[in-house]
Amino acid sequence: MRSNNNIVHECKYHVVWCPKYRRPVLTDGVDARLKAIIAEVAAERGAIVDEL
Repeated sequence: MRSNNNIVHECKYHVVWCPKYRRPVLTDGVDARLKAIIAEVAAERGAIVDEL
């Protein structure tokens, strides 16, 4: 929850990864790189990632 002098707000998004035909695509280091990119973009935008 974030706030400033006169407001309190909370904005959450739920993103679901659904590859075509349920094939495992986040293997061989792709998952680690994707987590790093998400963390980097969140830090640039001042966002908080609750869970991956």
